[in-house]
Amino acid sequence: MKQLRTLFIGFLLLMGVLYLVIGYFAGGLKYDQRDMVDYNDKIYRITEDYLSGKSAAEIEKTYDCRLLLNGSSDSAELIKLQSARALVMDFAPEGTVIGKVCWNDSEGLYDNSRKATIKTLQLFWLILLITGSVLLLAVDYYLIRPSRELRNYAGEIAKGNLDVKLPIRKHNPFGNFAEGFDLMREELRNAKEREAAAEIAKKELVAELAHDIKTPVATIIATCEVLSAKAQRRLDANPDDEETKDVLEKSDVIAHKAETIHSLMDNVFQTTLEELSRIEVNPREESTETIESYFRNLKNYGKIIVENRIPQCLVYMDRLRMEQVIDNLVGNSKKYANTDIRVSFDEVETASGDGASMTFVRIRVSDSGPGVPEEELPLITEKYYRGSSVKDKAGFGLGLYLVKTYMERQGGGMECYNNDGFTVELYLKKV
Repeated sequence: MKQLRTLFIGFLLLMGVLYLVIGYFAGGLKYDQRDMVDYNDKIYRITEDYLSGKSAAEIEKTYDCRLLLNGSSDSAELIKLQSARALVMDFAPEGTVIGKVCWNDSEGLYDNSRKATIKTLQLFWLILLITGSVLLLAVDYYLIRPSRELRNYAGEIAKGNLDVKLPIRKHNPFGNFAEGFDLMREELRNAKEREAAAEIAKKELVAELAHDIKTPVATIIATCEVLSAKAQRRLDANPDDEETKDVLEKSDVIAHKAETIHSLMDNVFQTTLEELSRIEVNPREESTETIESYFRNLKNYGKIIVENRIPQCLVYMDRLRMEQVIDNLVGNSKKYANTDIRVSFDEVETASGDGASMTFVRIRVSDSGPGVPEEELPLITEKYYRGSSVKDKAGFGLGLYLVKTYMERQGGGMECYNNDGFTVELYLKKV
């Protein structure tokens, strides 16, 4: 790898520089040597002092030497001084050698040389320490840290954290591998997102189908009720009419099965809705004419009185969600009030937070039932909330919650209140 070659070349260069430094300092080492001129001068002065009558002890003290005369020469001492590499010179004051003058200074010379050598070795040690530290830091930066980052990155991927990014540095020895690994992470994350989106779309489709199936099933139930009522009247008039009895029996079976399907669809819808993290609402510019047709097509819910025509204009609306909103409202009114339903339309203008005005098409849906207790009005649009007066009715508390959610996501809103019955106002933003 390029980084390893760089480190190897850098190491060789550092070793070469260190070799030159060692050679420079080693060449500059100088060992102390005796100054023979100085010692010859001392011999001359010692001779003069000796001839002037000074004793050997005085001379030894003055010149820091050992004066061994032939008459008092100790050969053993002389041998000891010579083995210690002392300087031994002949002493001949009158031309005849009468003894030896010795200077035992080798120890001081070697002490100085040893100190110089120790200082040089300490300098070499410091250079080696700095060089080694630089090399270790380079190895950590170029090799160990990238491998540690790669290991931590792999650990995060193994945990399922696909949002973590792997740092890709210029001098990373695993650069190509890291880049490929990061591309793999991106693909895994995209695949996971696509899978989640597909799962949500599937659940939304199931929820929509479950909800849409409930409408024709309700029509079947209502038709069966009409058939049963007619058959019962004929049977009351002619108790022995076997054909009428058969119609009444089959109508009851169909109604019972339809009720079962309706309950199953309620369960499917609730379960799917609980698992959904979001519900897609896609408002577009749509004509208001379709809204009026939604109400006229809900004949199975009883009598729906459309009091006036809807203003002809374009509004922001998701047609599928709006149909579900109207079906939920009318279905709730039929279930809990079971009265005629009145529908009216108008336009209202409101001011937004920045002072600009916005126009909405208002749809008012009212029944003549007992309404909702005032203390429960703020709660009936909450998810899974059911009023205290409807506990005996089947349901999950999702109808008005979905109505409010769908209307707000279309850019409009919803309000509800009691007014000789229960009234819900829907607002669609006008284009």
